[in-house]
Amino acid sequence: MKVFKKLYQNVMDLAAHPKAVYWLGVISFIESSFFPIPADVMFAPMALAKRRQAYRFALVATVTSVLGALFGYYIGMYGYETFALPILKSLGKAETIEYYRDLVQDDLFLLWGLLLSSGLTHIPPIKVVTILAGVAKIDLLSFLVSAIVGRGLRFYLLAFLFKRYGADIKHFIEKRMNLIFIGFFALLGGAYGAMKLL
Repeated sequence: MKVFKKLYQNVMDLAAHPKAVYWLGVISFIESSFFPIPADVMFAPMALAKRRQAYRFALVATVTSVLGALFGYYIGMYGYETFALPILKSLGKAETIEYYRDLVQDDLFLLWGLLLSSGLTHIPPIKVVTILAGVAKIDLLSFLVSAIVGRGLRFYLLAFLFKRYGADIKHFIEKRMNLIFIGFFALLGGAYGAMKLL
């Protein structure tokens, strides 16, 4: 736990680094495939400190996050047992990916939904879903579209809110935004489950 807290603080400190935008790209990339700290930890203070550049930061975070998701996809496709499983075990996510692997085994639509949900809410963790997508060998174009939509919506919405409302909106985002997204996906999941039962 102490290691995680120190890592979290180190990522936050990078937001004030002279080359912060490059570090944002690095963190966004590795978050989507194996890193435990979300890019939001850097993105939020950067967008608040330089609100005029918020959309630029969103573009950097989105592009590098999608590239990281693609990296995770190929890890899942070609190196699940060799690379992905040991990484996920070290992050305590091995059981999570096995759970979702069983869940989506014959339901690729659900996997795409999870990819969108993880991009927007981090539930389930995006690294789990990108690797899982590679394991399931879902269509690459559909995977990329889902990753772009999920990550792009999150970063650009955050950029819009920070640019428009500044620090006043930070508390709402931390406490409520994920709940709104989760509620939305819960409704979609309920509707999807009901359709499958009919």
